[in-house]
Amino acid sequence: MRLRFSVIISFLFVVGSMLPFGVAALTVSPVRIELTGDPGTVIEDEMNLTNEQEETKTFYSSFGNFEATGETGTPSFVSAEEGLATWIETDSSITLGPKEEKKVSYSIAIPKDADPGGHFAAIFWGTSPSGNEEGGQVSIGAKVGILILLRVSGEIKEEGGILEFGAKDNQKFFSALPVQFVYRFQNGGGDRVKPEGKVTIKNIFGKTLAVLPANKSEGNVLPQSIRKFEMIWEKEKEGTSEQEAANNKEGFLAGLKKEWNNFAFGRYTAILNLEYGTTGEKAQASFKFFIIPWRVLSISFFILAVLVFLFIIGIKRYNKWIIAKAKAE
Repeated sequence: MRLRFSVIISFLFVVGSMLPFGVAALTVSPVRIELTGDPGTVIEDEMNLTNEQEETKTFYSSFGNFEATGETGTPSFVSAEEGLATWIETDSSITLGPKEEKKVSYSIAIPKDADPGGHFAAIFWGTSPSGNEEGGQVSIGAKVGILILLRVSGEIKEEGGILEFGAKDNQKFFSALPVQFVYRFQNGGGDRVKPEGKVTIKNIFGKTLAVLPANKSEGNVLPQSIRKFEMIWEKEKEGTSEQEAANNKEGFLAGLKKEWNNFAFGRYTAILNLEYGTTGEKAQASFKFFIIPWRVLSISFFILAVLVFLFIIGIKRYNKWIIAKAKAE
């Protein structure tokens, strides 16, 4: 039975991150390594470890497989009883002086009978040796690590597509920017898939107003899983959907200011174009939405009505003045 352990520890892994990752004691890089190998071969590589503290520290290695959990791209780690985590070898421990950086070698021995497709694991480094506690729970302590995404060569099924594309919470009517888009991509194949493409925003006349990257974080969709991707069309960089909701709660004037600063009006079409897989498979989806700045329109109509009223009053007074002047003559 595979033992799962939560990622509620002193680090957060996000598949697709490209920055060095660390806690107070240790920084490891790169965070993600993507490799390809044939069955029966050995892959050798290196990783960087840096002791960020002002004292000498010893760090201990351990391994774990991971798989997708939910649709956020956050990995769920599984104990290393089989699979890629058992193919990896590296130093069991390493001692680093204050602020010392060191390259550490590791190897992956791919079995001859390894299944073609994607295999996923992590190399952890922690301040205490790993071990099993009572009840079969995995003792992990404070750890950081490197994600290993290995593709074993062979006949690999590739299958995927867009399940859903639209605005967040299925909203179709907005009063102003930003508009947050969401699409769900399903990978039914045997290896990870990294969808690449763009979302094109066009107005009712077909003019392109914005082009957004569809996978800015370069996130992977693991086999037999669904991942949700989000992007925002905005004019003000600091604007977010959460801020929009907060502003709407502040009242009419706050909403009016937001509509004025992020003005857009009319019907728009968002077109999602994706390419994925080793053969460059393509997928497309689109949806229409409306932006109606009703507060700005309300104030504009009110001001226009006042101007028309004043104009009519002025015309009447002018006519009375002309008539009175004519009678006086």
